[in-house]
Order: sequence, then C-alpha cells, then structure tokens
Amino acid sequence: MSKNTPLDEDLIPFEPNRIQMAIEIGAMVGHGDYVYRIAQILDFKTVVGIEVESGKAAALPIGALNPLKRQKVDGLYVNYDVASIGVKDWASARERFATIEPLLGNVIVGRREVQARSVATGVDVSTIYRWIKLYKEWGELLSLVPRKRGWQEGSARISPEAGQIIERVIKDFYLKKHRPTIQATIKRIKEACEAENVTAPGVSTIRERIKGVPDREFLRGRGFAEKARNKYSPSPGSFPGASYPLAVVQIDHTPLDVLLVDDVHRKSIGRVWVTFSIDVHTRMITGYYLALDAPAGISVAMCVAHSILPKEEWLIAHGIEGEWPVWGIPKILHSDNGPDFQSGDLKRSCSNYGIENRFRPVKRPKFGGHIERLMGTFAQTLKDLPGKTYSNKDDRDGYDSDANAALTFSEFEKWLVREVLIYNESYHSGIYMSPSRKWHLGIFGNADLDPLVGVPPRPTDAHTIQRDFLPSFERTIQHYGVQLDVFYYSEALRPWINAKDEKTGKTRTFIFRRDPRDISMLWFFDPLLKQYYKIPVANQAFPATSVWEFQAAKKKAVDEGHANVNEALIKRYILENRELVNRSESTTKKARRQAQRQRVHSKGSTPANPTPKPVQTETPHPIEFSDLISGDLDDFGDIS
Repeated sequence: MSKNTPLDEDLIPFEPNRIQMAIEIGAMVGHGDYVYRIAQILDFKTVVGIEVESGKAAALPIGALNPLKRQKVDGLYVNYDVASIGVKDWASARERFATIEPLLGNVIVGRREVQARSVATGVDVSTIYRWIKLYKEWGELLSLVPRKRGWQEGSARISPEAGQIIERVIKDFYLKKHRPTIQATIKRIKEACEAENVTAPGVSTIRERIKGVPDREFLRGRGFAEKARNKYSPSPGSFPGASYPLAVVQIDHTPLDVLLVDDVHRKSIGRVWVTFSIDVHTRMITGYYLALDAPAGISVAMCVAHSILPKEEWLIAHGIEGEWPVWGIPKILHSDNGPDFQSGDLKRSCSNYGIENRFRPVKRPKFGGHIERLMGTFAQTLKDLPGKTYSNKDDRDGYDSDANAALTFSEFEKWLVREVLIYNESYHSGIYMSPSRKWHLGIFGNADLDPLVGVPPRPTDAHTIQRDFLPSFERTIQHYGVQLDVFYYSEALRPWINAKDEKTGKTRTFIFRRDPRDISMLWFFDPLLKQYYKIPVANQAFPATSVWEFQAAKKKAVDEGHANVNEALIKRYILENRELVNRSESTTKKARRQAQRQRVHSKGSTPANPTPKPVQTETPHPIEFSDLISGDLDDFGDIS
C-alpha cells in the first residue's frame, strides 16, 4: 500500500442522495441490470415486477431494489446541505411546500383539487403541478428553493395586495366572537379594497379563502375555545391527526433502571439511556438509540435516522432472526420542549424531509401519553433482569444491584431489540390488536378495510439520511485547514483556502458536519461540486476520540496551567486517561463506565452502518506512543 493511500481515500466524494424509492404499483425500479415495473405488492419483503424489455414477471425482494437515476437539472438546489441555504430562500421553499402539502398524499392529483388549491393560495395551477412534480421526484424541500436561473414565479389569480387585505379582514373581522356572516365579511373586504385602491377579488375567491381557514383557528376565533380544546387536545387513547401510519411519531428519552457491566471485568458501570420513537396511530416502535451518555442532540439524530431507515441489516448485525418492517419519513415528529429537540439543525433537517416538528405544551403531560406509556411498559420488562434498580427502599432491601449486574452493553442491546419485536407483536389494549397488525392494516388493508396509506417510500442512501441529522458547523478554511476543537486537513479543502464571499468580500464560511462520538474526521460539503468529503484530523497520530473525552483532556491541561494547549498535549492526556482508566476500572464503577463508553463509541455502529467494527477490549500499552510524545512535539499538527 502506498504512503499516500489515506490521502487518496480522503478525496473520494460522497454525493448526497435523498431519493426515496416508491414502492407502489406502476413504479419503475431497478434490480440487477434490469428495469422493472411493479405490478403487485405481496408484503413488506416482496413485490412482483414486470421486466420492461422482455415482459417477464419475477418476484423481487424489496431490499434489493434500486431507484432509477434522475436527470440533473441546472439551478436546482437538490442534494445541497440544508445548512447552506439562506433564511430567505428557505422561507420561500417552506411557503411553496405549504401550498402543495395537502395534495401530496394523493397518488393521482386531480385537476379539481389543484384548482381549489390555486384559488385558496393564489398560485397558478401549472405552478402547483410543477412544484408537486419537483417535490415528488426529489423527495426533499430543497427542490422547492427558488432556482438560480430560469425560475419564473407562478402568477397569482389575485394581486398580493388583495390577498393581504383578505387575510387581514378574516383575522380582524371574521374570526371574532360576535361571529359576523360570510356576506358581511365579503362586503368588508370589498370596502377595504376600494379604500386602498386595490382591485377587489371575486366573491367565489373570497369564499374559498374563508373556507380555507383551519378548523382549529375557526373554532377559537369564533368563540368556541372549549370546543377547539376538546377536539384538538390529546386524551388517553387519541391524538389529533394520527389517523394513518407515520402521520405522527413521538420521541423521548428515559434512563433504564438496570445496571450493566463492562466488557472486560464484567463489573457494574451504571445505567444506560434509551431514546424511543413510536408511531402514534399503530403504536409501532419505529426506532431507538441506546447510549451511556445523557441525552443530547446526537441521541435524537440517531433515533430519527433509525426510525426512517429499514431495519433488515440492523437485525442481522445484532444476530436476531425476526421482522421489523418499519421505514419511512413521518409527517410530524412530536416531542417535549427539551433543547435537544429544539435545535436549529434538527428543525432544518426535518423540514427538508417534509417533517413537521411539534412540541407538547408545557405542563401538559397527556400530550406525550403514548411515548410515556411505552417507556413505562419497558420499565416493567426490566424487573426480571439481573442488576435491576429499585426506587422504593423496601424493594431495595436485601438486593445488591451492583453485585447482581450481569449484562454488557452489547448483550443488553440485543435483549432490547428482541423486546421491541415482542412489543410490536403483542396485543395492545388501546388499539385492540398488536401494533404489527395495525401497521399492516394501515398499509395493506384487508377484505373489509381499505388501506389508509401504501407502503412508505423506501430511503435509498442510509448514510445521507444519517449525515443530514448530524450537528452542522460553519467555519472558514485557512492554509492549515479548518479548526473545530482540533485541526483538520485534506486536499479537498485546498481550492477553498482563504476564499472570499463575492457579495461581502469577507472570508467565506463553509458547512461541516461531525459525529460528536468520533471527532477523528468530519464531513465537508463542497458548495461547487455539491458533494461531501471526509476530512481527517490533521495530526494523523491523534487518537479517535469523542468530543466529551477531548473536552475532559483539554480541561485537565487548562487546569494544570499550561499557557499553550496544543493537540499533542491533549493527545497525551487522552491516552494517559485511558491508561489510568484501564488500570483502575476493575475497582471503580466510574472508570469502568468511561472505558466502556470509549469501547462503544469506537465500534462505530450506527443506523446507517449497523455492523460494528472489531475493537480491542484492552487499551494498547502507551509505550508504543511514548517515543512520539517524548520526541519532537512540533511534528504533531504539521500538515505540510
């Protein structure tokens, strides 16, 4: 292997691919070297396809199907990093999405529905059709960002000034407790238009706008606040809008009341946290994320990615035979108001996939009832596990949870996955059947019930979805590369060193994404090539580490009064801390937990890459690094 091999690998581009493959009758898909038209959907595993050239039918495994390549369109913002889009353009894309959103659930969009939507929004029929085609073809909100060239705005049926007057009168006059009539509202709009010298819209247009007022807004504005609350506030067993699979997915975290043991000494390391997501309509668990770290943005990102992605490889990676036929993008992601759910990165990433973020009202716990009950159910399943903890003192008497702890992290995760499959297949009193059966009926129906939705479009690039939900950062690129805690460099950055913004003349910033569990590399989005590149840490001797481990080592260096904290010093502290943990973990729970956290992170098992990497259970002796550290420290960080 040549000396430059690692650098060559860094220059391999990764183009974002957010295309979702339609699994529906009539859809064109690829399998091997052939193109098929789906003629029948047998179940979540198999479809019948007709090969377009020969006309022969074949049973095709859904997991082996590929989407057909799409033709690139100049000026279209698809496959960008969402963090690179300006606020104004992003707002325009969201407005366009709001225009077409009510029509996206239809397999065939009828002319009558589009015309009604045109009247309600003031957007031309042909423009609505064009936006629908773009969004369905590319499957991301970025496709609706105003194009750089050749993008003509749709002509409105009424002037913007008239539209503003209609909205103002509806809000300030019609939606009042004295409940004025529609006729009186029309008269008030025409009077306002005349006063402002604006051409008044037709009566039918005004009536359509009034009919378009959301039901909840209508009830509250017209003095039916209690009725609105009763109709739209969740109560046990119900949730507004969760009328079909993936309409609403709830997500939340909880610590699990069981102690685990480390891989080496099999002694207690404490509790773990789990993040669950559940489909409210079917009660189907759609994803999870297990961690030794307290909940943070990465917990949400990994759980959302796991929820969206197919689970076949995940089950194989954990050595479990079973079915978890859940994938697809939810309509609404519902959570509490924690900062990890409120982050701008999460909101923008969700928006790009058409996911609406909704948050439960403060001090209204029943709004999260389904996910709360799920976590309560799993709390009950822990009672028979070794190492179970108890909140009640009487229950704790005579039982040593630390001494009885027996399961490692990986063993517990395998147990957890099996419990998820058991839960999905077990009878649920709230829906009078199992979540799995409810999920199947919602998608396929039966002799007496029409399907509510079809098979969800299947994501085709797991790594793109996972990367989209990672934290993003804006940084300038200097001659040494880029700094984000540590220094990073690759030849992929060279064309952008000291690049200037053409509009402001200031040094230009670029988008980077990073998994905080492994800061040995980050992702750089090249705005010209529209591709991602892996950018490794400039100091190749720097160990793979998490941002938390790095920050602990840096704090130690600062606390010891070092004037100049450099990567070599931090690297030394990280390795010394690991050796300290390795020596003490047999007697100290905190040290064992820290060592186990490092082992879990180093495996690199993620929803996009479920097969873990082999990892050593013993920390290498630091002697192999001593010559490097005791020698010329200037070598570290030298990227030339």
